[in-house]
Amino acid sequence: MNALAGGGSFATMPSLLAAGLPANIANATSNVALMPGAAASAWAFRDELGPVGGVSYRWLAAITFVAGLVGSLLLVLTPARAFDLIVPWLVLYAFVVLAFGRAASDWLRQRVTIGTRTLMVVQAVLGIYGGYFGGGVGLMTTATYGLLAGHSPRELFAPRTLMLAVANAAAAIVFVATGLVQWTLGAPMLAGALVGGWAGAGLGKRLPAGVIRAWTLLVTGATTLVFFWRAYA
Repeated sequence: MNALAGGGSFATMPSLLAAGLPANIANATSNVALMPGAAASAWAFRDELGPVGGVSYRWLAAITFVAGLVGSLLLVLTPARAFDLIVPWLVLYAFVVLAFGRAASDWLRQRVTIGTRTLMVVQAVLGIYGGYFGGGVGLMTTATYGLLAGHSPRELFAPRTLMLAVANAAAAIVFVATGLVQWTLGAPMLAGALVGGWAGAGLGKRLPAGVIRAWTLLVTGATTLVFFWRAYA
């Protein structure tokens, strides 16, 4: 799921919650379990990496790493129930921007110039979110890049998976150091994510952009409903 459209944590996180883990430990375990898969996908897409909106992917990766450290430290200090209530709204943002991002991007480009500083600030916000919770950060990155830089979801495979891997790596350092990872459940997930990250990247290179967009919207819409139900029902 992460390699194709993002949203892999919407499979791992509910599974860990159903297994009885507290929300903060489930989130940390999910993040660490998905990190190798994201890294495998990023490596598979390495030949497609390039600037996003005029900003080097290396700069964006550096910003994401520092911001991911900040976000993961915030999670360690935040009660689990607090981010349970915030996350549905962030995923709803991803769905709305992804659904209307192409038209909004065209409209914005006709009226304003979006500079590189704006993109770097937004990348820092995405990095903090990726370290804090990470659920749907790939979807949100796809949606935001499409809005600010006018890229299609297919064009964003490489930079999106790299940013996801970097944010996960930064958060994993903090989560492992603070003892938030439950390895008994996380290790099997880690192995599956590694295989899926590599295989999904190969499949993604063969799929047309329209299929990727439809899949991304479907995943985002469904997970938005699930997280609202979980938080407020």
